[in-house]
Amino acid sequence: MKLLDGKVAVITGAASGMGLAAAETFVEHGAKVVLADIRDECGAAAAARLGNSAVFTHTDVTSGAAVDSVVGVAVDTFGRLDVMFSNAGAAVDLSPIDELTPAGLDRTLALNLQAHVAAHKYAARQFRAQGTPGSIITTASVAALQAGWNGGAYSMAKAAVLALVRQTAMENRGTGIRSNAILPGAVPTSIITDMFGVSRDREDDFLTGLGELIGDETLIGRAGQARDVAHAALFLASDLSDWITGVALPVDGGTTAVTKDATVALITDYAAQFHAGLP
Repeated sequence: MKLLDGKVAVITGAASGMGLAAAETFVEHGAKVVLADIRDECGAAAAARLGNSAVFTHTDVTSGAAVDSVVGVAVDTFGRLDVMFSNAGAAVDLSPIDELTPAGLDRTLALNLQAHVAAHKYAARQFRAQGTPGSIITTASVAALQAGWNGGAYSMAKAAVLALVRQTAMENRGTGIRSNAILPGAVPTSIITDMFGVSRDREDDFLTGLGELIGDETLIGRAGQARDVAHAALFLASDLSDWITGVALPVDGGTTAVTKDATVALITDYAAQFHAGLP
């Protein structure tokens, strides 16, 4: 059964990782998809592989005007918008709180909070203009619930995203416009290798080792994959979830379900050992 037949979606951060997996999954389930990203070559190649069901548009989500524009691309190309998956984000400043600068905080909030605000704003406006229900899905993080290795600014931004998601759900009550968040755990993707300065020729080795490390920390016994997040997004985009709004859904192999010993430096320590050539 195709869950998204006739639906049109925008996915930000769609050139790789979880966003790309979501784009592939959405198209597989019958959706038309606008892939939005700043990585033109990867994004255009991904859209080409997906065929007539997808287009790519260069989008810097830190610009509200650009987010507004990508909604326009969906409407101009496919006639409507049904799903906004606001997925783009990254831990751009790993500084501890006592070293965090105003500039570092501003950069983090621009990408990990303000960009999502713009996505909610322009998607909800379009849904209302169409007079149709719609689903807004936002990628937060388990960092919204737990302090961790990815820096205080990132955790603060992701926690604020949960408030945004609930507020959007409340403000659109009675309209059929839904707002939910996905909270991925540490899914090994190229975004993590970029954060820790791992070269592309060593990326596979790094991610393999990291996956084994993360897998040992989950209740499921394996590391998460981009498709795990894509499947959660598929559910929240589909009519199967049409009575679900204002929810924060962890997709983390159960890591937030239990209290563990302090492991917040796990990934940072692994990256340091990897670079040093230690086992």
